[in-house]
Amino acid sequence: MRPALQAPLAALLLTASVAAPAAERDDVCAAAGVMPRELKTEDLRIASDTKGIELYLRNKRPADMRKFPADRLLLFVHGATYPAETAFDLPLGGFSWMDYLACRGWDVYLVDVRGYGRSSRPPEMAAPPEENQPIVSTNVAVRDVGSAVAYILQRRQAQSLNLLGWSWGTSIMGTYAAANPEQVQRLVLYAPLWLRKTPSLVAADGRLGAYRTVTVEQARKRWLTGVPPDKVQGLIPEGWFEAWAEATWATDPDSGKWDPPLLRAPNGVIQDGREYWAAGRAYYDPRAIRAATLLIHGEWDQDTPGYMAQAINELLENAAWKRLVKVEEATHTLIMEKNRMRLFEAVQAFLEEPPPADQPR
Repeated sequence: MRPALQAPLAALLLTASVAAPAAERDDVCAAAGVMPRELKTEDLRIASDTKGIELYLRNKRPADMRKFPADRLLLFVHGATYPAETAFDLPLGGFSWMDYLACRGWDVYLVDVRGYGRSSRPPEMAAPPEENQPIVSTNVAVRDVGSAVAYILQRRQAQSLNLLGWSWGTSIMGTYAAANPEQVQRLVLYAPLWLRKTPSLVAADGRLGAYRTVTVEQARKRWLTGVPPDKVQGLIPEGWFEAWAEATWATDPDSGKWDPPLLRAPNGVIQDGREYWAAGRAYYDPRAIRAATLLIHGEWDQDTPGYMAQAINELLENAAWKRLVKVEEATHTLIMEKNRMRLFEAVQAFLEEPPPADQPR
């Protein structure tokens, strides 16, 4: 097992506030299924625990929010290849998942681990990948989440918050929650990663360099792996994949240097996959998690098949309470598919419902 490392208190380096026109703000919450409500968005850069490495955070909340209770405070983290912003705050169908939460009175954050999205890229990413060993391991990612948590808790004068990870992000958040139970109220593991019985769709053979590159077409192929041929049409609403791909590849300032454009992603996660998940070794112990925990996955997920969520669920012996949900006709990327509302609604219900009568909140 690899324990989470407590990060030093993160220092705010830059704050930029972004506010959309009132009509657009009203339309967002109406599209998200609630009464019109003005939202406030802030883009933030904070220090990591490594000199020269800054982390990108985004905060979204109701503009009139004056109190910030811990049970309405949540942090998202991304998976192994793509950044947080285009997963959790891309307005598809008029609203994003962050919008959905903020419109319902939540104070929501996302963080990009170093090497992803708008966070600093380690210097190894400026060199050819073969010149360096894999960078940004799960241990490093847990430290970056620790920096984000420390900053958020200080900013909101809170003692704890809720965590949500997607894919590799479930390993990051699971590791952090296991090592820091007093800081985590509720934990959502969406498409959770665990010991492998099937090959990884992002694994690579041979020696690993510092990072790997991905094309848009490779991303599309991976997304649709395991979907029955007669169900491919209509799984992703028209224009959603293209909007996501354009926004995602734009987060890599070097993507346009290649034809077709390439997105760079650190290989530390791939190295960890070889040494832990594919080798039958768990990176963290779910039995150390005390927070109420939701495991949710898609029926057709080939990246993290359903047997992984079931195995973790059996090990959550000390969670305050737990729930396992499978969404039908959905892949690893359910977040941007026709059935995404089933994901949003199931997570929202878990976050907001009272705990069982015999359990503390």
